[in-house]
Amino acid sequence: MLKTLLITLLIVAISMLLLGVKVIFQKNGRFPATHVSSSPAMRKKGIGCVQSQDREARRKPKFSIDALEKSL
Repeated sequence: MLKTLLITLLIVAISMLLLGVKVIFQKNGRFPATHVSSSPAMRKKGIGCVQSQDREARRKPKFSIDALEKSL
């Protein structure tokens, strides 16, 4: 049982080290940005973060129907 636990911890430690090679060994190393809005290809297609798109859709437009009715 103890042998299995130690082997598992060793495998997990090696995996974590390999996942963080760029971050650990490179000066100012960072994990790659995986957010939708940070992808140039997605921005070119006009695809953005769903939270940002939802925020824009909920904004009241400059010329709402209420404002148009009052001006008539």
